[in-house]
Parts: sequence; structure tokens; C-alpha cells
Amino acid sequence: MKKFVNFRFVVTLVLAVFANVVTYAQDNVVDEVVWVVGDEAILKSDVEEARMDALYNGRRFDGDPYCVIPEEIAVQKLFLHQAKLDSIEVSEAEIIQRVDMLTNMYIQQIGSREKMEEYFNKTSAQIRETLRDNARDGLTVQKMQQKLVGEIKVTPAEVRRYFKDLPQDSIPYIPTQVEVQIITLQPKIPVAEIEDVKKRLRDYTDRVTKGEIDFSTLARLYSEDKASAIKGGECGFMGRGMMDPSYANVAFSLQDPKKVSKIVESEFGYHIIQLIEKRGDRVNTRHILLRPKVSEKELTEACARLDSIADDIRANKFSFDEAAAVISHDKDTRNNHGIMVNINENSGVTTSKFQMQDLPQDVAKVVDKMNVGEISKAFTMINEKDGKEVCAIVKLKAKINGHKATIAEDYQDLKEIVMDKRREEMLHKWILDKQKHTYVRINENWQKCDFKYPGWIKKD
Repeated sequence: MKKFVNFRFVVTLVLAVFANVVTYAQDNVVDEVVWVVGDEAILKSDVEEARMDALYNGRRFDGDPYCVIPEEIAVQKLFLHQAKLDSIEVSEAEIIQRVDMLTNMYIQQIGSREKMEEYFNKTSAQIRETLRDNARDGLTVQKMQQKLVGEIKVTPAEVRRYFKDLPQDSIPYIPTQVEVQIITLQPKIPVAEIEDVKKRLRDYTDRVTKGEIDFSTLARLYSEDKASAIKGGECGFMGRGMMDPSYANVAFSLQDPKKVSKIVESEFGYHIIQLIEKRGDRVNTRHILLRPKVSEKELTEACARLDSIADDIRANKFSFDEAAAVISHDKDTRNNHGIMVNINENSGVTTSKFQMQDLPQDVAKVVDKMNVGEISKAFTMINEKDGKEVCAIVKLKAKINGHKATIAEDYQDLKEIVMDKRREEMLHKWILDKQKHTYVRINENWQKCDFKYPGWIKKD
């Protein structure tokens, strides 16, 4: 299904992934401010880094990238400024989930964590730190856009009229779509491993309490939340709704910045927390996160169990639907017969249909070689929500080959296209209006562009 916002590019675009370059080694040119939007500067390095990342991801520019990219960054800054005025927030859980997803995506694309670090010339911790900031901005932009467009409704008559008025060569091509069911098993973590993690956290607490070492130093050395570890474990000011509930309950109960919390279990692992400061309904804390490790033995056993379950389903001892409801550890699908759900990030519309590129990469690689009704062998995959390795089996429930759209077969897809068009029109109008009330200055050498949104350069 067509998505209105390409989140992946928004994330790399907002401040340009890894855009903290001060000089360009290849030509030794000092960085410069090329645009100013409000009180935010856009640097030449921002544009260059975004251009290189876009080229790496296979993007082709409709126009000069040195015109297209800074304008896109400027538009994002307009949304971020409005989000600040409207108090739009994203939760820490959402940010961590997005950072894990993007990190795993880069590792899979480039080949390994080491190759990723070599490609970006940064450590994994530095990469995650940049991704964290960009994920927060990207998610904020999405929420701001959703608020601006509100709930768009179109009637069947409007969809039919849109389709009827399209020239024959403009009728949308609907790519191949699939419906997939999944069962996952989280390998059992040995009690000894959990106890070892807790013992290490208790040791850290004792060392801080005795004054042997600062909490922030331990966080830098040992915390597995690499994005906050680089800042001594500091998470920044957050409201209760922005945190994992278990973490929030303890964080907001802390009173003494010198004390360390009890051990807290969340969906991300085990934490100890230290209060930095409270401001009304927000709190700034630092934490140390440790995740119990899954052994290769437990991972192999979980996959073997899933292979046995798949054999029983093929032998008609029970159905995939029944197995998903009883066995699967995937809370998002087990109450839905294991059917994976594709959520449009802007409209909130859900569907069971996926284009191949919208599936998690590990799942897509397996499904690509399957026939309808077939059940896969067990395979390992990274859960995009928490970054944990799980075992999975999938069933290809349905497949619709690519074809020219028709009202009878593709009404929902055509409806979404019409809704996307409406959203784009509404946001286009909002951007033009926002331009009128925002200070913008563009370096003289960067003004000779055919901008998508006229109005950046104000006439005296």
C-alpha cells in the first residue's frame, strides 16, 4: 500500500543521519550555513550527508539534490517548530523501538555490525545516538502531520469518480501483495542468566552507594542502552506516558538524587535508575540497562520446537490459527490468528496486506520463496520492537500478483490513494501558510532553485 510519508527518508533527512561533520575530508572545505529557518540552521554538511545516504538507499532525485534536500529539511523544521508549539510528544518506548529497527536494518543491509561501523566511520553507540535524535524528530513530524490533517473521510462515489477520470496510462499499478501469518517463540532465558544480570546491577548499586564510582561512569561503561550510555545514562526530561510503565512508576517515585532505585524489569530488560531532576509532570533520570542473553542452545531448542509444531500443523493435528492463539509469543498477532497487520503510519488505517518491502526483512526473505498455503521452516529474526532475537515460522495465507488497479478488486487501495492526495493537498496548503510567518534566509549561492513550495525567498 502506498504510504504518504517515507519515514525512512524523513529519519535520515530531519537533521541528516550522522550529520555532525565540520569539515569535508575529501576537499577540506569548512562547513557553512546554507539555510536558516526560524532559529534553526541547515548546514552544508547536513545536505551532503543526506544526499549520500539517499544515494546509498537508491533514491533518484527529481531535480538538483542541492535544491531538493535543503527544502525538504526546511519543511521538516516547520513541522518540528509547530510540534513544539502544540506540545506534541513521542514516548521513549517508541524512540527505542525505532532506533532498534533502524540499527537492525542498517546491519542487515551492510552485512554486519562491524561493517556498519566501518561504513559510517562511527561506533555503534555513536550511530545509535544520532539515530535516537533523528527517530524522535521523525516520529514527532509524523504525529504533527496526523494532527494537521485530522481524520480524512472520502465516499465511495469520490473514489469511483477519481478512478473514472484517470487516463488509462495513469491507472495505478498495484504491486504484488501478500497476507502472512506468524508464530514466534522467545527462547527461554536461563534463570542463572537473569540472576547474573541482577547480581551485576546490585553490585553497581553498592559501588555507587559506597561512593566508589559515579553512576554516570558505570552507565558509560556497562549500560546496554547505548544511546543514553554515551551521555552517562541520562534520558532527558520525559512525561510518564513517554516511558515504559514499569520504568515510569519507579522513576516518578524517586526523591533523592543520591540514591539508586531497586532493580526494574521492563520489556527492554533490567534497569537501575537514578533521579537527576523533577520539573512538574516531567522527570529526568539516568539508568543502566542490562539485557539477559539468550544462549545458542536455547535458540536452537526454540527453533526445533517450532519445526515440530509446523510438522503437526502440516499433519492437520491442529491449525496454524489455533497454534498462533495458544503458542505464539507475539502479542500483536496471537489474538488475530497470527495474521500480521500493516499499519499506515499517517492515517492509522490497518490492513493485512503487505507489499514485500513493507514486511520485516527476515520475514520477507522467507515469504519470497513460498507458495500460498505453505508453512516455512523455523528461522531466527530480530523483533523490531525490542531488538530481541526470536524464532519464527510463517504461513503464506494469500498472495495477489501485481496488476492494474480495478474498483472491484482494489477499492481500499484506491481509497487510500485518494486520501493520500487529500492529505498532501492539506499539508501543502499548511506549508505555504507557515512560510509566510516564518523567518527564512537562504545563502545567495543556494537560491537559484525551482522550489516545490514558492515563498522561501521573500520579496522586499
